[in-house]
Amino acid sequence: MGSATAQALAASTQALAAAKDVTLDTARELFVAARTVGDSSQLSGALADPSASVESRKNVVSAVFGGLSAASQSVLSAAVAQRWSSADELVDGIEELAIRSAAIAEPGVDIEGELFAFARLVAANPELELALGSRLGGEDAKGELVERLLAGSSAGAATTLIVSSLVRRPRERRVRQLLNRAIRFVSAQRGLVVATVHTATPLSDAQRTRLSDALSRRYDGEVSLNVVIDPAVVGGLRVQIADDVIDGSISARLADLRQKLAG
Repeated sequence: MGSATAQALAASTQALAAAKDVTLDTARELFVAARTVGDSSQLSGALADPSASVESRKNVVSAVFGGLSAASQSVLSAAVAQRWSSADELVDGIEELAIRSAAIAEPGVDIEGELFAFARLVAANPELELALGSRLGGEDAKGELVERLLAGSSAGAATTLIVSSLVRRPRERRVRQLLNRAIRFVSAQRGLVVATVHTATPLSDAQRTRLSDALSRRYDGEVSLNVVIDPAVVGGLRVQIADDVIDGSISARLADLRQKLAG
């Protein structure tokens, strides 16, 4: 990500936070806008052209997306008013705003946990990952497959919208990469730090609370736990937050001991 894009994202996210009446329809419209812009090199070029005036770029938004809600138009106008490092990064930015809008629209729903659960389902089913990630399948068929799968789970409307929208336009990205990216955006919108915890056995509520509290103190922010049951851990925990790994598992200690004995 270029520095221009980082600044553009920060400004666009602030505009989204200030927008009124952000609903799941707003998120849905922004996903459609991202697909529309991404599918047209002419349109994406016009909206990301740094030599064009801000007013002219906003006029393009009004002309192309005039049928969208006021909230969606205001967010899009704020986004195209910024300077992006490339047209592709503008599309990525609009998609991120769509994901964040879904998080805003459903504040009481554990979207991060639902996305993580679906990511684990995909990881455990290579055929499903192939079906969703293949270039051969139609985009509507992929979206409908996701909707059918999530209809039989406890996932809410926001999660279904995010996943079905992303698989329709993966843009050369793997499904699990898309899902992990979405988890980061939802968590960031809610001011959470995401920790992926690998453990051999399920954690009790008390253990989850103690671990979450300890990590929150260490990372100076509220931590959301995504727990993976992994027999290879043997005992203890392996915790990953972004690029940080805290490995207190027995398997890690045994591997370290073997390495020392071999040395």
